[in-house]
Amino acid sequence: MKKLAYIFSLGLLFVMAACNKKLDVQPQNQITPDQIKTSSDVLAILAGGYAQMQNSAAFGEKFIDIPDLIASQDQVIFRGTFSTYKNIYQLQVTATNGVCSDMWGNGYQLIAIANTVLDKISIVDTTVQANTIAQAKFIRAATYFYLVNLFAKPYSDGAAATNLGVPLTTAPVYQYDSVKDKLARSTVQQTYAQIVADLKDAFAKDNTYYPAEALLAKVYLVMGDYADAAAAADDVISNGGYQLADTYAKEFNNSGATNEDIFSIAQTSQSNAGTTDNGINTFYAPQQGLPIGYLGGRGDILTDSAYFTYFDDANDFRQTYFTLGTSIAGVKGTYANKWQKFYSEIPIIRLADMYLTRGEANLHLGTGTPNDDINIVRARAKAGPLSGATIQDFVDERFREFAFEGDRFFTLKRLKMDVSGVPYDDPTLILPLPQAEIDVNNKLVQNDGY
Repeated sequence: MKKLAYIFSLGLLFVMAACNKKLDVQPQNQITPDQIKTSSDVLAILAGGYAQMQNSAAFGEKFIDIPDLIASQDQVIFRGTFSTYKNIYQLQVTATNGVCSDMWGNGYQLIAIANTVLDKISIVDTTVQANTIAQAKFIRAATYFYLVNLFAKPYSDGAAATNLGVPLTTAPVYQYDSVKDKLARSTVQQTYAQIVADLKDAFAKDNTYYPAEALLAKVYLVMGDYADAAAAADDVISNGGYQLADTYAKEFNNSGATNEDIFSIAQTSQSNAGTTDNGINTFYAPQQGLPIGYLGGRGDILTDSAYFTYFDDANDFRQTYFTLGTSIAGVKGTYANKWQKFYSEIPIIRLADMYLTRGEANLHLGTGTPNDDINIVRARAKAGPLSGATIQDFVDERFREFAFEGDRFFTLKRLKMDVSGVPYDDPTLILPLPQAEIDVNNKLVQNDGY
């Protein structure tokens, strides 16, 4: 039996130049802890972190489609044969669910990589040291943000100071210690404090590394810290140099990052994509019905017809960005076009999110120009402008703009709205800690209902 999923063995890593926006994986060689002697060694470990982010257990798939399956109502329908996904979709998960184990284990490998980079930062070339710190802390913060939202009660329920979050570790693990490396769960508040501290420090170290500030804006929005959310989003918009893609369609299925992508991850033929391997395209792309030259996926995740009732303008392009297709199991249905082209870039944080974050935050505060922000996003989609926009307008606009990107789950829970027909804080909306982890670590407390 494996010890703890978060115990990271420095095995196969990937040697390449680190990049703020994307990664194209080319495996080169192996290193071990005692070989971490040069700046290049540390940068190779950092690159390995991006490879883990690219994995299907993180942004290559599950950090996107698992939130969608949990917040499936009026969004997606799961028609695949994988029981682990079906159980999540039906809100009937067990502690032995392999999807949960994959995300937990990969997540703590990511955290261990970031911790190792930061521990060895003194040997990194001074010309890239600040940026390396920024990237490592972003990786750690982003991972904790997804883990705490998927495996713990929502920050919005008012008991973040006592609710259990996830185990926090900022130290590298070079040799497993059965005492110190068995960690209890920190509180939700402590977990968020670590996330915020990492992101603030990342941007302080390198104020050109806008992925950190953009994620910080999103974190503040979840925390209900609207003043800081608005300020962070405004800085990204005003000074980050990003631009909305000319059209909605041009933001997706690209071979590289667009000017709208604040942070994105590339998918290649080496990284979890195909009808047999996991990957975001695998689940969202139909096997039949795609344009000539496109590879078919499994088509396990279809679009719920109720989604189209959320559009308030017949000219809105986003309601047409779909394909009629057939799944690998012969199920016919409507498929979102966002994830149709294999081996393409996956946008994780994009500029449209910053406009809607700034607009909603300012609306909560009664400041700024919320209508302008929501209408910038609508105008790109050819939807008419709104006046007197409400919080519900922002919720609906996020659904139109970010459906099938995992956003609905976060939006509804932070605003205390029902998710898939149950209250936002219902235990069935929280994934169980993997039973294998609890079996080897008696400090871990399982979530309610499991």
